[in-house]
Amino acid sequence: MFKWAQGAMSSAIGTAEPVYGPEAVQTVQQRAGGKCDYTELTSKDLTWHDSSSTNVGTQVFYIATEAGPFAMAQVIYSVVEAAVTSFTTCHFNIKLFDPKNRDTKFWSSCPVKNPTFDEARTSFYADNVGVTLSEDGGFYKVKSQADPEAFCNLVFTRLSPGFMAGTDGRTTYGTDQEKPWGEIKHRFWPRCKVEGFFVIKGETVKVDGQGLFIHALQDMKPHHAAARWNFANFQGPTTSAVMMEFTTPPSYGLTRVAVGGLAKDGQVVTGTLDNTVEHVKVENDPEAEWPEPKDIKFTWKGKDKDGKELVAVLEKSWGPRMDRVDVMGEVPNFVKKIASAAAGTRPYIYQFYEPATLKVTVGDQETLEEGVVFSEATFIS
Repeated sequence: MFKWAQGAMSSAIGTAEPVYGPEAVQTVQQRAGGKCDYTELTSKDLTWHDSSSTNVGTQVFYIATEAGPFAMAQVIYSVVEAAVTSFTTCHFNIKLFDPKNRDTKFWSSCPVKNPTFDEARTSFYADNVGVTLSEDGGFYKVKSQADPEAFCNLVFTRLSPGFMAGTDGRTTYGTDQEKPWGEIKHRFWPRCKVEGFFVIKGETVKVDGQGLFIHALQDMKPHHAAARWNFANFQGPTTSAVMMEFTTPPSYGLTRVAVGGLAKDGQVVTGTLDNTVEHVKVENDPEAEWPEPKDIKFTWKGKDKDGKELVAVLEKSWGPRMDRVDVMGEVPNFVKKIASAAAGTRPYIYQFYEPATLKVTVGDQETLEEGVVFSEATFIS
C-alpha cells in the first residue's frame, strides 16, 4: 500500500529537483529587459491555459465589501500529468470573513464536474458554475451553485485597465530558455466595482464593494515553481495596490520575483518590477512549524505616467490572523508524510485582513490613503 501511494504521489507531486541554479530562471524583470515595466491587458491575455502537462490555473475575485467583511470567489483548474496519462481536477471556492465577528468565518471548497471553456477560452463553465467575460472585456459575471450551502452571484466591473508585469507577465523555467519547461504568470484587474451577493446556509449576504481580480498560471508542479509566496491587496477610496512576490526553491537558486502596481479609477498609475516584501518580525507557529509574520512591510518602486519616481509603502503590525489554511488539509496524513518526505512539501497559507495605510510618494509629494489590506504569506517547501 505504501509503495503504491508513494508512486502515485511521485507522479502528481514529484520528488525534489536537481540543482539547476538561477540561470535556469528567466524572471519577468529579465524578460522585460528594462524596456517595459507593465503592459495593459486585452481579453486575449485572459485565456485559460491549454495543456496536458501538470499545471494549475486559477481566477480569483477578491472583495472588500462596503459593509466591512472580506469575501472571495475562486476557480482552480488543475491538470496532473501521471505516468501514462493526465487527469483534471477543478474546484470552486468561496470565503467570507467578518473582522468584527470572527466566528462568522465561512469557507467552501467544492469540486465541480464537467469543466469546459467557451471557444475563446476566456469564459469558464461547469455543472452549476459560470465565470463569463463580457464581449467588451469590461466585466465578469460569476455564478455558482456548486455547493448547496454556498451560492454566489457577482458582477466584477473594471474601473481601471488591467495589466501584467513587463511585456507578458511571465517568469519562465528551463535550462534552454528558448524552450522553457515551465512558467508562472499573473494578470491583474487591480481596481473593480463589485455588485452581488452570497447565499450562505440560506442567508443572503450582500457583497457590494471594491475588488481585485487575478488570473494566474503555474505551468509546472507548484512546489517546483515556488517555495514561498507573499501577497498584498490594498483597496482605498481612490487608490488600489497589488503585489505578488514569490521565491523559487533552491533548485532554481532561491530566485525572488515581485510584481505589482497601483491604480486609480480610469488609469494604471504604475506597474512595478522593483518591489520588496520584508517579514520584519515573525513568531514560530509550533503547529504548522513555519515562521508566521507579525510585522510586515511591502514596498513598490516605479514611475508614474509622467515619468516621476514613485514609491509606495505599506507597513503593518498584524493582529490575530484571519485564517491559517492547511493546503493539504483534505489529504490523508500518510499522504502528507509521503509528500513531505519525498519533496519537502508542507504548504500553509497565513491570511490577514485589516485596516491599513498606504503611503505614496511621487517626486517630493507624499500622500497617505486609509483603506483595507488582504494579505497572504504562503510557505510551501
